Amino acid sequence: MHAAVEISMYPLTREYLSPIQAFIDRLNTHAGLSVQTNSLATQIWGPLDQIMTVLSEEMARCAKAAGTPQLIFVMKVLPGVSRPDSAPAPR
Repeated sequence: MHAAVEISMYPLTREYLSPIQAFIDRLNTHAGLSVQTNSLATQIWGPLDQIMTVLSEEMARCAKAAGTPQLIFVMKVLPGVSRPDSAPAPR
């Protein structure tokens, strides 16, 4: 089943840009997922099980990273939806 997920990351630190950019950069390396980022959130399209596995791994990686004492992730999940034509094609 395909899905769309919108996720925002809020590091509770003064230096918040680099952890956010690193998270987005890593999301963009996963084959089979379409990732589109705007100033409010990042949208991900692909197989639901793959998206959730990738997000679980990447959120854990962020939580373990030095210099990020605490993080908040806000996520919306829409199962059963395919990638819209305007989204970038999967890598």
